[in-house]
Amino acid sequence: MERERWEIRPGAGVGPLHFGMSPAEVAEALLVSGPQERVGGPYEQEDFRNGVKAFYEASRLACAALDAVTGPQVFLSGFPLAGSDPEQGHQFLLNHAAEHGNWVLYTPDDSVSLTDLGLLLRSQQVGEARLTRPLFVKEEWLESQHFRDHLPLEAVAG
Repeated sequence: MERERWEIRPGAGVGPLHFGMSPAEVAEALLVSGPQERVGGPYEQEDFRNGVKAFYEASRLACAALDAVTGPQVFLSGFPLAGSDPEQGHQFLLNHAAEHGNWVLYTPDDSVSLTDLGLLLRSQQVGEARLTRPLFVKEEWLESQHFRDHLPLEAVAG
């Protein structure tokens, strides 16, 4: 089965998802009637069958996490952000930042983020392998100390 391909829209969202959408608008954009699961906590979270997790702040989309294997694929300068080797992904982001002047942020779990693109590259355990899992986050949320100290860790579960 071929993965959907989504485009990154720095500061605005990814694929059909736009930051600030309501949960109903997210479901509509994903062409589903609703999430597979809802989780409470510091950030409202909805899990969808297509490998997308949506995180909300005040019931507005603030972060979309894509599963390493089942989620849509997003490319940055030709590099596949979902399902790649984490070391290669980490180095790719550092090289991309050096070449394009992006702002780099290291998170407490050693993930790398390009804050001006709203991209956080995490890793996900898939069987015996670790693969990259991209999170697309509204910039002001990504740069907040609260977010960095309380990353939506549920997003790394495989």
